[in-house]
Amino acid sequence: MMTRHSSYLLIGVAALASASFNPKVATAFFSPPTSSTINRVTKTQFATPNTSSSLNRSSPSTSSLYSSLSNTNDNDVLGKISAELTELVECTSLVFNYLSKPENQVSVQDVLLACDAVDAASSSSTTTPASNNDDNDDTATKQQQHESYLNQYLSLRQKSHEFDYNAYVKTAEFLSPSRIPRGELPNVQDVTYVVPTTVSSEEESAEATTASAAAVSTEKGEQPLVADCTLENISYNDSPLDKLLLSIFRNLVETHTGGIRSDIPGIKGLLAQGRQYMTMELPDNVTYADHTRAQHTMVKNTLGGLMTPVLPPFYRIFMSGIVPKLGTEYDGKQFGPWFYAPWLTTLVTPIFFGFLVGPSKPNRRSDGQRGGLVVEKCKFLQESGCKGLCLHQCKIPAQEFFKEELGLDLTVRPNFVTQECSWSFGEVPVSVEDDDSFPKGCLVGCESRKIMAERKSTDVLCM
Repeated sequence: MMTRHSSYLLIGVAALASASFNPKVATAFFSPPTSSTINRVTKTQFATPNTSSSLNRSSPSTSSLYSSLSNTNDNDVLGKISAELTELVECTSLVFNYLSKPENQVSVQDVLLACDAVDAASSSSTTTPASNNDDNDDTATKQQQHESYLNQYLSLRQKSHEFDYNAYVKTAEFLSPSRIPRGELPNVQDVTYVVPTTVSSEEESAEATTASAAAVSTEKGEQPLVADCTLENISYNDSPLDKLLLSIFRNLVETHTGGIRSDIPGIKGLLAQGRQYMTMELPDNVTYADHTRAQHTMVKNTLGGLMTPVLPPFYRIFMSGIVPKLGTEYDGKQFGPWFYAPWLTTLVTPIFFGFLVGPSKPNRRSDGQRGGLVVEKCKFLQESGCKGLCLHQCKIPAQEFFKEELGLDLTVRPNFVTQECSWSFGEVPVSVEDDDSFPKGCLVGCESRKIMAERKSTDVLCM
């Protein structure tokens, strides 16, 4: 059953539509609420509606309505109507403020009030009797509205000209996961992941820590090892397009690696090809530093082949604003990237690169602008468990390919704790040596490191 406040919220939405056609309606309904209004609504927005104070919305007969009015003081009737209309205007104003509050008016106080509201909703939902389903549903809806408002606050702060990324990260860590699920944050790339703790998970974490420490202690003198991701592996449902693109990609890798192939099916077979190429024994006059550049070239050639000769020129013209060769003095000059290029690229990339990295969703860049993706759990990283493959056969060559071949900067930032990966189009990448977020050393369970150790090689492949 719809409560009085829910009805007002719906009326508020209708008022929003009316305002777009009638400026007078906008002036009447969307004036900012007074301080007394905010205080009253903040205190009562999660309270159970007082049905006795609302007007009867049934359809009484004319005689009963006349009798009711005749027995009621005219001032009382006008007072009730006035109170109802006042609350309607206040609720409508709140709807408008929630949906489109100006960036320069979003304050810390707004966040704290919304946080208190979410806490009140959580407390109310746990104390309300289970039989009162309508009130529970209404409370849950209000909690979702306030979580949405907090999420909107983070988005607005990222769009602000005073945007401070470090402050955003701290704010996001304060609000998530207690008030906003991690997956709903506008940007997750530097937000610390909080592992849900149970007795069993604590024991497993302790065992993993002990195993990591033991692995590190057995290799004194080498670079420290990086702990493996302890989150549960997920399975990927590849579409027919994913399978087709993966097959084409593997054939191109075989061509550009001099014939290296694997009979292992799927992404694991591709990674087996890449690992064999990365750890191959080299001639005496070739170092593994030289070979890393060869890996980058191999991947860029493979990506170019996957995109065919048609797509890169199209992208350079319409996304990056690079003048094609037309015999003019402007040939090759870049006037872009155009403002829409980073954002539009985030819509196309998941379709054609999902076969390598898995599902992804929009994510804001570290400068707060649109044009980012976050891979929820990277298929390439999960199945390889290797920083070297991630760095030299994904991160660096992808960044170089987008800049050199497509004319758009790209920053790829893997998270080895969660196996998330952030792709920020239009953002200039930082070198691995200067990137404090990129840990030094191999992963504990890295198979590539074990292969190199068997050869008594001290070469480090993951930097």
